[in-house]
Amino acid sequence: MAKLILEMQQSLDGYMAGPQGQTDWMVWNWGPHWSWDKSLQDFHTKLTLSASHLIISKQMAEEGFIAHWQQTAARKDEQAVFSTHISNTPKTVISTTLTYKQEIPGGWNNVSLANDLVTAVTRLKQETDGNILVYGGATLVSGLLEHGLIDELYLLVNPVAIGSGMSVFHHLRHFQLNTAQSFSSGIAVLHYH
Repeated sequence: MAKLILEMQQSLDGYMAGPQGQTDWMVWNWGPHWSWDKSLQDFHTKLTLSASHLIISKQMAEEGFIAHWQQTAARKDEQAVFSTHISNTPKTVISTTLTYKQEIPGGWNNVSLANDLVTAVTRLKQETDGNILVYGGATLVSGLLEHGLIDELYLLVNPVAIGSGMSVFHHLRHFQLNTAQSFSSGIAVLHYH
């Protein structure tokens, strides 16, 4: 059975984004300049390459996640290895309102749609060889955590406190720390089961 893995940047005080979704405080804000040190880049690339399937939210699909990584892969720069893998890996968008008739940036090629979170993830875990990575957003990740569907968490803790914002942790949950590793860019990666 495949494992569902969350890789998520967060602030020191536990927020994945500011109150209006701001992410400009992140050490690497998914832009063209990769400000992470080489060892963190390698860690992220290796984790990304372990995925046989990706899960994203409706909001991320509508905001251009698919198109962004297609464009990044086309640049053939230092991010090309993992961005090409993200572009080529099958994706499932979880949404109760989105339909295939609606256009999303990057299109529906290699993208499926599921409206029941628990059913879709359970089926994907049974049918997928390799890992399944989830890339948010906050509502999707909160739902996955609430239903106990995430098997491993890689929290990339940025060296900044933002004071308030969006959190994915809304219920009491206990996790087991597997490893903790710091990187010269200031990020600490906490790996939990």
